Amino acid sequence: MNADTIELWHDTIAIDDADYPRYWRMLDADEQGHAEKMRTDALRKRYVIVHGRLRRVLAGIVNEPPEKIRIDKAEHGKPYLADMPELVFNLSHSTDALIIAVGKNCRLGVDIEQCKTRTSLTGLVDKCFGDEEIAYWQQLSDAEKTRQFYRFWTRKEAFVKATGRGIGLGLNRCVINPENPAEFLSVPEDYAPAAQWRIFDLTLNQSVCGALVTDDAIKCINYSTTTPSQL
Repeated sequence: MNADTIELWHDTIAIDDADYPRYWRMLDADEQGHAEKMRTDALRKRYVIVHGRLRRVLAGIVNEPPEKIRIDKAEHGKPYLADMPELVFNLSHSTDALIIAVGKNCRLGVDIEQCKTRTSLTGLVDKCFGDEEIAYWQQLSDAEKTRQFYRFWTRKEAFVKATGRGIGLGLNRCVINPENPAEFLSVPEDYAPAAQWRIFDLTLNQSVCGALVTDDAIKCINYSTTTPSQL
């Protein structure tokens, strides 16, 4: 794949997927062990399907059998390809939606969320948003607040996933410009300057929104809807 291109795959997840046994066989011992510790059968099946599909996507790129791909984890738990670290990837899933992002020689993160009404939005905004974001969100109409909360949330989540640090980095420390949501006003010092990061909003459907964040000058994003037969 080209160094200046991000490949995105979007699909739906069904826990009655007929290919579940094949996905299980693709996983390595650590992944299978993790799946076996899941609290419910539904969670285990979802994990196996998601990570089996990830392996099939990666296999198509590196031209290796899915079960032969070696996936290790960095210091803070972000997975990477042990034999091809220049190829970077990230995934996110929410309800029955799945998205996988793959790039090269960059840092990237992707996040999707179902935009559902919740009573805790104000508390989450106060805890996880910066001052500029709070001021912008508070002046929105009630009808806009839910959708825009998830827009900001997924941008922030995609950023902390791109850094490899995850939510522990502090969502309130990465502040998006409300006037230009494709850019950050500030990020933690270890990942500065803020101007090197770019945000791409994603819309999977009316109820699911998301974001892709990368630190590279991407010229092209190839966005594909996949089916189980293609995976």
